[in-house]
Amino acid sequence: MNDQPLSLQSIKAIAFDADDTLWINETFFRDAEDQFCALLSDYLPYEECQKRLFEMEMRNLPLYGYGIKPFALSLIEAAIEITEGAVTLEVIQALIDLGKEMLNAPVELIDGIEVVLQHLTEKNIRLVVATKGDLLDQERKLQRSGLAPYFHHIEVMSDKQPKNYKELIAHLDIAPEQFLMVGNSLKSDIIPVLEIGGTAFHIPFHTTWIHEQIDYEIEHQKFRSFEKASDMLPLLA
Repeated sequence: MNDQPLSLQSIKAIAFDADDTLWINETFFRDAEDQFCALLSDYLPYEECQKRLFEMEMRNLPLYGYGIKPFALSLIEAAIEITEGAVTLEVIQALIDLGKEMLNAPVELIDGIEVVLQHLTEKNIRLVVATKGDLLDQERKLQRSGLAPYFHHIEVMSDKQPKNYKELIAHLDIAPEQFLMVGNSLKSDIIPVLEIGGTAFHIPFHTTWIHEQIDYEIEHQKFRSFEKASDMLPLLA
């Protein structure tokens, strides 16, 4: 934890990542991976199957973007590639059904996050959802979560690079130093915001997609990390 004083008096907008910050998400993807590799266990051992699926996701990412539907397409393409075209229609249907199950899964809130949102609504600060993924799916999850009334704006971003955050901040008509981002991914939610002069709070989730992992620690005056969402409250008081 950075021990240098941190003032939040200038903050005018607080953005929250959605998946694994507001509600549980990554667990569904890991479960889907397990089911995928079980279906293809006659062709590859689990670790190699997982690796081939990840490679397919990375190839498709620039074209499909993030979210459950791109993931489902990658499942089908990976199955065709791994089996060299021998995958059965039954397996393809099982993968389609798996994607639909993910889209229809109940929304389970991250422990303590609603308490934080309730606290912040009492202050004159705009709350924003800033997330990657599919617009329809993220809007659906926000409505199912019951958290929609807390937020002034929802921004589904194609990526979370510094330029994407600059565009969001310009849309909010504030300066970077007036922006605070809260998220579970150091790579997507924290580092780009710090690079443009914003403040960033990290709340880790127990499972992180390998694409979002980094192998170094962050030391920055405007960065804080908390074990759980409610740990932010004293600093936000």
